[in-house]
Amino acid sequence: MQYSDILLTLLKNRGINTALEAETFISPNYDLHTHDPFLMRDMEKVVERVYRAIKNNEKILIYSDYDADGIPGAVILHDAFKKIGYKNFENYIPHRHDEGFGLNLEAIDGFRESGVKLLITIDCGIANIAEVTHAKNSDIDVIITDHHVPDKKLPPAYAILNPKLDDCKYPEKMLCGSGVIFKFVQAFYKKYGAEFGVTIGHEKWFLDMVGIATLSDMVPLTGENRTFAYYGLKVLKKTPRPGLSEIFSKLRIKREHITEDDIGFTISPRINAASRMGHPDTAFNLLSTNDPILARTYADALEHVNNERKGTVASLVKEIKKILFERNAEGKISEKKVIVLGNPSWRPSLLGLVANTFADEYDKPVFLWGRDGDGCIKGSCRSGRGGSVLEIMQKAENSFSHYGGHAFSGGFEVNDDAIHTLEENLEKACTEIDHKQILVEKKADAEISLDDISWNLYGDVEKLSPYGTGNTKPVFLVKNALVETVKSFGKENNHIELILRDSKNRKVSAIQFFSQKSDLPKSVMPKASINLLVHIEKSMFKNYPELRLRIVDIL
Repeated sequence: MQYSDILLTLLKNRGINTALEAETFISPNYDLHTHDPFLMRDMEKVVERVYRAIKNNEKILIYSDYDADGIPGAVILHDAFKKIGYKNFENYIPHRHDEGFGLNLEAIDGFRESGVKLLITIDCGIANIAEVTHAKNSDIDVIITDHHVPDKKLPPAYAILNPKLDDCKYPEKMLCGSGVIFKFVQAFYKKYGAEFGVTIGHEKWFLDMVGIATLSDMVPLTGENRTFAYYGLKVLKKTPRPGLSEIFSKLRIKREHITEDDIGFTISPRINAASRMGHPDTAFNLLSTNDPILARTYADALEHVNNERKGTVASLVKEIKKILFERNAEGKISEKKVIVLGNPSWRPSLLGLVANTFADEYDKPVFLWGRDGDGCIKGSCRSGRGGSVLEIMQKAENSFSHYGGHAFSGGFEVNDDAIHTLEENLEKACTEIDHKQILVEKKADAEISLDDISWNLYGDVEKLSPYGTGNTKPVFLVKNALVETVKSFGKENNHIELILRDSKNRKVSAIQFFSQKSDLPKSVMPKASINLLVHIEKSMFKNYPELRLRIVDIL
């Protein structure tokens, strides 16, 4: 296949150099580019244990995390059991604020009393040694399906599905939680599907959930994950789920044009809002129901909690901006390597969203904490363009009772007596690892002119989608772009549009969301020539395709 020069450049920038690698990346094949699920450690054992539970009509409890990875995973297993006609199971999603992440002892006691014999976790459990031990002592077999990095000591589970286990030979190590449970369903249907009247390949209909989770959980969109995201979007365009149809309708998303941006900026935040502001069951019910009337009720409820979440986050941002402004005026921010703030009244479940805002604004790690429903001090952290927050927490691990995450984001729990020295210890940790800072530079994939902006160029860019972690959207450098008009748009005039002119006097629109004219460099004015870093994108806002630029930076 012949590729344009620009597409070859974009592929090379992604480490793709051969014709076979290019074809695999541009056109993933489900059969060729997904792995045999039985390569995963314990898969045979898990499949046989679940089969035995079904044959003996044992009560199964599906215990999933409450985010946009765990909830779709819960829907996958729920639907898989429904498809084979098995009814003796329940879904349980812990309350983020009152119960926290992972298994908890009180819930396990309730499961024992209700007769649960098999507990299957999704996107959690790998760190729950005490809780799994308690379940085992309560005559409940626990199957852990997780993707988080395990500690040296593992829980005494009946079996564990986690590609990150040292002795797991599964090729794709970076699956999300929903990806792991999907591999179980794939394995179960492969071995026993015919016995239950399930046709080969039926599990592909669950890829809408895998796609949402993969795009939401910031796992690298390479290898098998790229295949899941690619086909996940295809299934989403055809999904029969009435809940998703309601969400698409409410948000005016035309399903035939759905992209990874629709997942990241509209679908995922609403799934997460359910647990951040209320109970995650709202999101689970929306995605799992087959009743169009109930779907509308759940969609309305989810929209309500999402709007509530937006308001609460905005208030938190405003409150913290005031604190930081006062500290900055006293010179207490610029000299710090890390920002650490907390308030017992802040809800921990919202602090990741807020920390992200200030990490980007101040270009340094931000740690924010509050108290949950049990009175525990919990928080979230984001790296901005500073050092790895996971490395910082590892360096200051004596400050935390629990912590986890990766380079760019994480969560933590602090004992009451350690909160007073948290800022001091994190500052010291940042100083000690300062030489390892991971600065994220805004680098262009290629230089183009306004004359190059065309549907052919967009077609080349689209070939590499879906974009996300490990496959970021191409950034183009445009030099000497002639500015004709600078204007604000949106209900609150909180977005900027630049009308540019190419050498053929053709108009090209370049937009920047959530920006004011006052935020622009003084050099940006009519008749001026400017240099920009941009994405090229297709907008369907006016119900017809419009080619435009999304401003990344003005140089």
